[in-house]
Amino acid sequence: MSSEPAKDPKPSRGLPCPCGSGQLFEACCEPILTGRQPAATAEKLMRARFTAHVAHDFKFLHATYRPTSGTPYVAETGEPTMAWTKLVVHAHEVTDNPDKAFVDFSAYGTEEGVEKVLQEKAEFHRINGTWLYTREARLGPAPYKSATPKVGRNDPCPCGSGKKYKQCCLLKA
Repeated sequence: MSSEPAKDPKPSRGLPCPCGSGQLFEACCEPILTGRQPAATAEKLMRARFTAHVAHDFKFLHATYRPTSGTPYVAETGEPTMAWTKLVVHAHEVTDNPDKAFVDFSAYGTEEGVEKVLQEKAEFHRINGTWLYTREARLGPAPYKSATPKVGRNDPCPCGSGKKYKQCCLLKA
């Protein structure tokens, strides 16, 4: 008997869902993956798509990707090399259009024993009541936003000299 765990990527009932929601698999992504329940939000679909990657449910991924959603699924040969391990959803933004949303996330996995992370802001559209993954809106981490406002050229210098910024510290920069 081997001491290694079985290499069955399928999520199991009674265990936490791989998407990281904190719910059990049967209460979280299983109803969406099996088609018993549609994803209520873009974030729910993102979580179900991550779980589908874990479970190697490529038919579900094909069906929930807008460019391929209406076409027949044809299985590809070969196994993926990435073993997905964790999903962190940073933000779920609904736009002015209630049928368009963005999900900012980090998906972690291991490939050849090395942990890797995919950071993406994904765009989703709801078409005829069904959420579909449309495209990556941004690949990589979110742009850095300074917590302090930018000093204007004619503003008082933040060093406290009493001069305008353009006549003080801007010259030193």
